[in-house]
Amino acid sequence: MLCRLGGRWLRPLPALQLGVRVPPLAPTSTGGIKHSALPAWAVASVSAVGSGGPGSWYEALATSAPVQGAEEVLLGVHTATGLPWWACIGLTTVALRGAVTLPLAAYQHYILAKVENLQPEIKNIARHLNQEIAIRANQLKWSKRAARLTYLKNMRRLVSELYVRDNCHPFKATVLVWIQFPMWIFMSIALRNFSTGATHSEGFSVQEQLANDGILWFRDLTALDSTWILPISVGVINLLIVEIFALQKTGMSRFQTYITYFVRAVSVLMIPVAATVPSSIVLYWLCSSFMGLSQNLLLRSPRFRRLCRIPLTKSDSDTPYKDLFAAFYAKFISRT
Repeated sequence: MLCRLGGRWLRPLPALQLGVRVPPLAPTSTGGIKHSALPAWAVASVSAVGSGGPGSWYEALATSAPVQGAEEVLLGVHTATGLPWWACIGLTTVALRGAVTLPLAAYQHYILAKVENLQPEIKNIARHLNQEIAIRANQLKWSKRAARLTYLKNMRRLVSELYVRDNCHPFKATVLVWIQFPMWIFMSIALRNFSTGATHSEGFSVQEQLANDGILWFRDLTALDSTWILPISVGVINLLIVEIFALQKTGMSRFQTYITYFVRAVSVLMIPVAATVPSSIVLYWLCSSFMGLSQNLLLRSPRFRRLCRIPLTKSDSDTPYKDLFAAFYAKFISRT
């Protein structure tokens, strides 16, 4: 059935055409309802992302199997230990970082150490190959561009053969990132689901428990940290991790320098971001960053590196912590 409007024939909406009744909006009431301590946009982002809207990807992620697995891990720790939620979050973070990321970090250092030990051999190959290409280019009258392309092609092949020989392709050192970052995302979303009331377990609301299972100044883990102590702590620890990495690298390339500045900027930007999410998430971020800092310091220990069978390199030191303190003092304290 068509209707005429403004000189044009229009087809009615499908719901009206089929006789489907569209229910009116339910009236809202504020009486006797406890409002969430989160901003309106924080709660709405979880409940209103469905319906195929721009945020539907978040709803799919928030209800995905990995996030549900993270929720089960947190609930399992809470049920098994009976600890308050602030302690469960810290314990789960320490357990995951110790059981998953620490071995991967040790493996990363193992690969990077083997790659570093190959550098003298790679430089020697490069020198001989450059001489050979120069002789061949002179004999065959190659252009500079052709000689350069031939050198790069053969150099990549020879270096790749070295990596295969020693089983230390640098890409293997990135396994830590591919595991740690998704785990961080899934745990953060799981805690967000808990804090916004999107998850219930065996009839009780996890949100209500989180609201009463905080400690110190953040008693309500579903609320924001109005003191900004937790967000600033997250930013400071992340900056310490970046500076420790920068101090142990001498003669960084321009690309490495840009990456270092970028990570510093991200660490600073994490402070206002952390101030807009529930304290449960910021507590997890703080525990995770603290474990990351501890792992970085532990992996500098010569005894622990020997225990993990990480090869010795030319850049290794017998007194890494003394050297780190001296470099930190020279860069940040002696200048003032």
